[in-house]
Amino acid sequence: MYVLDKDINEPLYIQLYNAIKKEITHHLKAGAKLPSVRKIALEYKISKNTVELAYKQLYAEGYIESIPKSGYFVADTLLESHHDSTIMQKAHDETKSTLRYDFFPARLTNDAFPLKLWKRLFIKAMEAQLDFGAYGDRQGEQGLRDEIAKYLIKSRGVVCDASQIVVCGGFTDSMNLIATLFVKELHEIAIEYPGYPVAGKIFGDYGYALLPIDVNHNGLEIDKLEATDAKLVYITPSHQYPTGVTMPIANRIKLLNWAKRTGGMIIEDDYDSELRYQNRPIPSLQGLDNDDRVIYIGTFSKSLAPALRVSYLVLPHRSIERYKTICQTHHLRCCVSLSTQKTLELFMKEGHWERHLRKIRTLNRKKHDLMKETLKTVFKDMIEIISEGGGLAIIIRPTIDINLQKLRANALKEGVKIYLGSDDYGEAWEALRMGFGGLQEREIIDAIKLLKKIWLKTLDE
Repeated sequence: MYVLDKDINEPLYIQLYNAIKKEITHHLKAGAKLPSVRKIALEYKISKNTVELAYKQLYAEGYIESIPKSGYFVADTLLESHHDSTIMQKAHDETKSTLRYDFFPARLTNDAFPLKLWKRLFIKAMEAQLDFGAYGDRQGEQGLRDEIAKYLIKSRGVVCDASQIVVCGGFTDSMNLIATLFVKELHEIAIEYPGYPVAGKIFGDYGYALLPIDVNHNGLEIDKLEATDAKLVYITPSHQYPTGVTMPIANRIKLLNWAKRTGGMIIEDDYDSELRYQNRPIPSLQGLDNDDRVIYIGTFSKSLAPALRVSYLVLPHRSIERYKTICQTHHLRCCVSLSTQKTLELFMKEGHWERHLRKIRTLNRKKHDLMKETLKTVFKDMIEIISEGGGLAIIIRPTIDINLQKLRANALKEGVKIYLGSDDYGEAWEALRMGFGGLQEREIIDAIKLLKKIWLKTLDE
């Protein structure tokens, strides 16, 4: 039973999203089927659009998965499990089977997290006489913001201090805050196409009109952006999602000139910047900005742990007072627990974060290279690699005619889960997103060989 209050300011879909998320994290098991959109709409006398928005947000954050003609189910990726033993929902009859290999494109293995060290630092943080009887700093704890600022200055060339840092509860929380910052004065946002769909959904939910701007080998096509009336743009310049391209310095300068000339603002999502395997990343766009026009977004999800739900913003000085006003008006506070913040602060202060990054880069570089070579060896000229060299996945596209929806269904029957570009972009941008971060090295070769057998079987059908 969900409690929805139509008389409060919080949107109904957010209330429903939070209620279902709480039920998933506390009561439901992986594979559990959720009520249909129609059933919830009728039972709670709300619109189907409200329910769909809540489900879309849960899907975007990985809490649920959608199985065609079957409905929504609690995602198996939420469970911690031994390397290749998770529980999944079979699409054809909703019965459970063992998932042998999951190519989820944004996951780390459970043993990649420094659990023993984290426990020790957690205890140390708890012994520091933290004040659990008071509300914490709205922007996040000062000590953690100091450490984040020092890291960004050193490693990403970001020009900032702790006063500009806002600690958030994951990417969605960060984007909700940015959307709130500009919702009263701006009514549209330019976004990359193809791009990260969650960003567009969040701004769309706030009533912004979305202006898709094509991406080429240099990232966002700035000439097409300049042809619009947009004053706000969201980009992933370090490792564009999903194509993997990097925006060169010349285009970054051109984009900054656009912002200065038009009075626009740039949201720089430094997506996957820490996980580069073939060359050093270009310093942040924010670090090149001399007109206070860039909002920088970072997260600890890809390199440390998605489960911690810790992200951060670097706000331009021009936006800090507006942020404080919004916090007062909407009673907003940092939603990351005090214990997590103080443990992460110690993790960074004592040098463990940078050592962990080196370890994670090395580990995933090996996986990346192994998957790349195995794909080329096993599939030969049946595929082309269209994105590689960073992040936790390699993007491939068939060079022969194969029904990828049928391939996915056949793979699922064999305990192999694959992810398609069309899930987010429709048939306009189809590809296979081959995640390696959640697989052990020893599993990668066997997983790809098994996929090849399923591939050939699908071609024969």
